Amino acid sequence: MVLKVFGSWQSTCTGRVLAVAEELGLQYELVQVNLAAGEHKQPPHIERNPFGQVPALQDGDLVLFESRVITRYLARKYGKDSQLLKEGTPEEAAAVDQWIEVEGQHFNPPISTIVAQVLFVPLFFGGTTDEKVVAAEVEKLAKVLDVYEQKLSKTKYLAGDYCTLADLHHVPYVHYLIATTPYGSLVETRPHVKAWWHAVSSRPAIKKVLGNMKFS
Repeated sequence: MVLKVFGSWQSTCTGRVLAVAEELGLQYELVQVNLAAGEHKQPPHIERNPFGQVPALQDGDLVLFESRVITRYLARKYGKDSQLLKEGTPEEAAAVDQWIEVEGQHFNPPISTIVAQVLFVPLFFGGTTDEKVVAAEVEKLAKVLDVYEQKLSKTKYLAGDYCTLADLHHVPYVHYLIATTPYGSLVETRPHVKAWWHAVSSRPAIKKVLGNMKFS
């Protein structure tokens, strides 16, 4: 049975799920949810995700929402030999879990605000970027990436010398930061972060996903 992912190519959270699905070589159908028309807030999608967000995953009778939950599910069910969660030992699993939490708690808040202000507010809401908000979040993100730079000076990837969900979860927002904002230098000026991003983004599965994350 082909998996169904309900979302949008441009959605960062959808991109997070698709990056993992592609990395695992899964067959899936992306069912487009028209965010501009508000389809994510209406039936039938609101029945898949009661918070009216994308993506949602349908795997047979199972329906899941929350992108980071979906990626863990896919890795556990379909990627037992992929090492994306490194659950062979508690220590390796904890390293992956730790950096998944770092992405969600420390990295995502500032970078998502920057991308939203620079890209989404003008493009989808007809608003104007709040430069003061952006400046504050750039400062926060810089401090987070300083921690990444130190960590990545010791290992190729965040949880060790192997690519895991901890790395893949970063893909959509780093891509948009570099491709659509003037703040790509936050990555480019940190040599170990830059090398890490090149290693992650050059993976064939990731290149396929990023090729579709664009705006006409």
